[in-house]
Amino acid sequence: MQNPEMWRRFLNLSLRKRHILQKCRIGTQSNPENLTKFKEKISNGPSLTNFISGTEKSKFIDSVTDHPPYVSLSNSNKSRKIYIETFGCQMNVNDTEIIYSIVKDAGFEVVKDISHTDVALIMTCAIREGAEQKIWNRLHYFKSVKLKHDRISQYPMKIGVLGCMAERLKHKLIEKEKIVDIVAGPDSYKDLPNLLSLADEGQKAVNVMLSADETYADIMPVRINEASKSAFVSIMRGCDNMCTFCIVPFTRGRERSRSATSILDEVKHLSDQGVKEITLLGQNVNSYRDLSSGVYSRTILSSGFKTVYKERPGGLRFADLLDKVADVNPEIRIRFTSPHPKDFPDDVLHVIKEKSNICKVLHLPAQSGNTEVLQRMRRGHTREAYLELVDHISSIIPDVALTSDFICGFCEETEEAHQDTLSLIERVKYEFAYIFPYSMRQKTHAYYDLKDNVPEEEKKRRANEAYDVFRACTLQLHKKEIGNLHLVQVLGPSKRSELDWSGRNDWNTKVIFPQIPIPTGRDTNNLQLPSPGDYIVVHINDCSSQVLKGNPLYHTTLQEFCRKAPEQIELCN
Repeated sequence: MQNPEMWRRFLNLSLRKRHILQKCRIGTQSNPENLTKFKEKISNGPSLTNFISGTEKSKFIDSVTDHPPYVSLSNSNKSRKIYIETFGCQMNVNDTEIIYSIVKDAGFEVVKDISHTDVALIMTCAIREGAEQKIWNRLHYFKSVKLKHDRISQYPMKIGVLGCMAERLKHKLIEKEKIVDIVAGPDSYKDLPNLLSLADEGQKAVNVMLSADETYADIMPVRINEASKSAFVSIMRGCDNMCTFCIVPFTRGRERSRSATSILDEVKHLSDQGVKEITLLGQNVNSYRDLSSGVYSRTILSSGFKTVYKERPGGLRFADLLDKVADVNPEIRIRFTSPHPKDFPDDVLHVIKEKSNICKVLHLPAQSGNTEVLQRMRRGHTREAYLELVDHISSIIPDVALTSDFICGFCEETEEAHQDTLSLIERVKYEFAYIFPYSMRQKTHAYYDLKDNVPEEEKKRRANEAYDVFRACTLQLHKKEIGNLHLVQVLGPSKRSELDWSGRNDWNTKVIFPQIPIPTGRDTNNLQLPSPGDYIVVHINDCSSQVLKGNPLYHTTLQEFCRKAPEQIELCN
């Protein structure tokens, strides 16, 4: 059966029928008429076919009004409204867009105002304790909205929790806190219409089963902001790395990749919609492997790196996918996140170098600058191997920008180990970095095997110190860009001034420039105001540790910029 949850419900109902019959047998032996009536009621109840969504209705269901409540029929949902609030990473944003597609196909209407909804869903993140606390605060707010809603509506408002926190805290959400009606894990979004139907009948609806093959490749996401010129495309789900600090393998399951065909179809669809920037998403994108392609390949790890899992032979690899995606439309910028440093073989680096529309910025999560801490984290490399990789990447892509992740105060981290992290940041000089104090999560290997013995205040101090060093190094990088020309994709008005607009360069750094008409080309006097999605050339004349500032010179295209002015551009090859 395609839906394990429906199979479980059917088995439970069958067992309940048998139990009731056994209890009633003694009481009905003296009254055959009661037994006959009881059997008639049982025989007229739902059968296995009622638990199979999509079964031909004319065979098993007399009319639309006769269908049991746990079978999803889109016609019954046309008046229902759903509000979804999203927290966490870019994968959660993409998951929300998948859910938009699923519920709209089921007849629901997605609304932007929680006061206008019958169902309030929250897409959650479980990566850190602080992220979870935000979710709990929002759930209590949802509960207050529900109380007001239920006073004036004949249909009680339903509250649902989706995503990683749903899988991790399903029992607390349903049994202890008693705030939510629906709990759906990352691999059960297709079951949402059925879960909503169950909730309408007053049941607590839960499906947090993890899948070994679900990638939602057959669903075309509905973008949250359809006017946006940027989009996310999920290429894989789950993770096999099993880093000791990370909860992702336990909330999102094992690693599995979408077929390259489905990914390219989605990229082409976005290109036709006028999207100018696409970010490929996954927990470990550069270990992508399309096993359906029939291509044989082997894993080539970065020098000095190892894994805790066995290699899966065969399949089209990330370098090939990246090359195909870049060729769909050379005017679309291609980014990807999040990779693991172990999966940067030379073929990936050369594709990035050769394709001008693949951005020359690489996310290279270090997590720590100390080898002993890295071993406890189970990262599969030493400090020295990481630095060798940085130097190797720079030798192939000279103008590459690097970004990273750091965890401060991990289990048994000493002050000396912390200083190694600071020196690594100074040595590499990242364009951007996510830096957080360590937050131990249940279910992780660290939770069972290591001691979280660094005081919270010390964790915060180390994180703040690392952040200050990172910002100082970024300011040095930005000052070197003063006087250079950057290709900038326009975003829209700046948040701080109505007179300025903002955009992002190849490195994904924000660039601020005056909102003025500029020439429509390098060699023309025709003037035009930039619009979101346009490529313009900006001369950098100022900076901070967070942004570059400059004067807009003229409109251009991505390919023209890289082709006509290589001697002036330090962002393209």
